[in-house]
Amino acid sequence: MTMTLDAAAATAEEPLTAAACLFHGFSDRSRLVILQHLLSGEHRVVELTEHLGLAQSTVSKHLACLKECGLVTSRPQGRASVFSVTHPEATTQLLAAAETLLDLTGFAVTLCPTYGVNR
Repeated sequence: MTMTLDAAAATAEEPLTAAACLFHGFSDRSRLVILQHLLSGEHRVVELTEHLGLAQSTVSKHLACLKECGLVTSRPQGRASVFSVTHPEATTQLLAAAETLLDLTGFAVTLCPTYGVNR
């Protein structure tokens, strides 16, 4: 079976689309803080709420996003749910690589008119 050029291009773009979706999961500062805190161990929503100083509904919304992206998982514990990072080693490596890239670029992304801190 031969693949058309359009089908080949679509197949080649699928990993980029998935990568863009993955990075969207990391695109919010609160989600990054949640992930970093979960890398230290499992936590309930109430613990994350206390740590972040955010409303429970906001933390739950971010956890739902991270869970839908496959980045965190949960398990029931009594009436609560306990959350953890799905792939802690890979997540740690990705966050470390991001820190390295930020160091190499001198944190230039913070000056970006679209995504920077003064947008």
